[in-house]
Order: sequence, then structure tokens, then C-alpha cells
Amino acid sequence: MAGEVKFERVRPVRAYERVVEQIEEHVLRGQLRPGDRLPSERALMAEFGVSRSTVREALRVLESNGLVRSRPGDPAGPEILEFSPTTLRKSVTRLVRTDQVGLGELVQFRMLLDSWANLLAAKLATDEQVAEMEAAMARMEQAIDEGYVEFSQADVAFHDAVARGSGSTLIQVCSDVVRGVVVGLIAHKIADSPDRRALMRKSLNHHAEVLHALRERDGERAARLARHSLYAYYAEYVPVGERRLLQALLEEVPPPGTVHPSALL
Repeated sequence: MAGEVKFERVRPVRAYERVVEQIEEHVLRGQLRPGDRLPSERALMAEFGVSRSTVREALRVLESNGLVRSRPGDPAGPEILEFSPTTLRKSVTRLVRTDQVGLGELVQFRMLLDSWANLLAAKLATDEQVAEMEAAMARMEQAIDEGYVEFSQADVAFHDAVARGSGSTLIQVCSDVVRGVVVGLIAHKIADSPDRRALMRKSLNHHAEVLHALRERDGERAARLARHSLYAYYAEYVPVGERRLLQALLEEVPPPGTVHPSALL
């Protein structure tokens, strides 16, 4: 008998969860597309071999996840919805809350996203998009005297402009979602910091360096700045055991004790 083997308790799976899984799988495979209609409740009951309450609970979950729009008794059946960043944000947030994805992995993903956004924007951004980044920078500088909330909004506008400049819809959506989740996890630490003004000034200086690299079409430097600035700010919040995930993206890892914040968002 293998004494080292351990088993986990089996979680009972309810019928409505199986219904949800099957419908989600068909959507992921492209067999159900936005605008398509599911069968009526009665037809779903027959196909799945379940009760009306089971079908309605499954539809409630799918609607909560932003996957379908359901109206009880609608003869046309529930409608498959377009994908939205809100749906992705809910999924990522749920993963974080269930401890399936740690803060270290989230920050690592953000380092990758911002790095590639900067690299692509340096090559692909139009003059108009660069002007949007400059306007966001000017707003950030003005907002230092107004407060953290106003500065954060301008900061988000800068990152959104860079993401649009990358030309990648996926980068735009994923960056918005991951940034929101990561910042949400530690926002109170920033807002309560006694040296918020100094943090905002350092963040502004970092964004100025990035903008200069983008203007010069130096994608490699812009990408490197993103990775190092995000590590500099978030490393202290990431559990020690997860920091190697961030360090693997750096050319040189700063010695302990020399890391200081250089970006707020």
C-alpha cells in the first residue's frame, strides 16, 4: 500500500453545472456564436434530460457570466452574447479569488502585456495615437495637484492609448482586464501611502521615458522600461516564492533593498 498517496474529497457536481459546462464548451469551440439562439427551455429540458428548475439555474449562471441573455418563456430561446471585457474581467477575478492564479502570475502576465504593447506601439502607432499619449501625459502632470483618483484616471488613459497603438484588440482587452484586477488587489496600499505625491511624480517620470522611447520608435527600450518599472513597483507586494516569475522577464534583477516604486498603474 502506497502510504504517500493522498486523495482529495470528491465534490458533488450538480446537474445545472453540467448544463453550463456543455453550453460553454460549444461557445468556446465556435459551434455557438454571438447572435445564435439556444433551444427553448422546454427543448433544453428534453435534450439534457433535466427539470425546468435545473435549466433555469443553468441559464441564470450563464447570464451572470455574460454568456447569454435569457428571458423566461421567450419562444426564440436564450441569445448568445458578444464577448466583452466585462466577461473576461469576471473570469480573471474569479480565478484570483479561488486562489487558482496568484498575484505573481498576474503581475508577470501584465509585464508581458505592457512590454509587447510598448514594443508594437513603437512600430505601429500613428501620429494621432502618439498625440493621445502626450495628452494623457499632460493630464497626469496636471492631476498630481488634484489627487490620486484623478492621476490614476489619466494614467489609465495613457496605457489605453498605448494599447490602441499596438494595433492588437487582444492586448487592449487583456491589458485592461489584468491591470484592473491587479490594481484592485493593492489599490488601498497606494491610496493610503503617505508619499503618494512622490509616487505620482516617479510614475510621471517613468511614463515620460516610455513616451520618449515611443516617439523615437525604440520598441526594445520601451518594452524593457515596462518590465522593469512594473517589477520595481509590484515586487514588494508579491509573495517571495512567486517573485521568480517576474524576475525571469528581467535582463538584470535589482539587488534586494534597491527596488523603489516607479509606476502606479
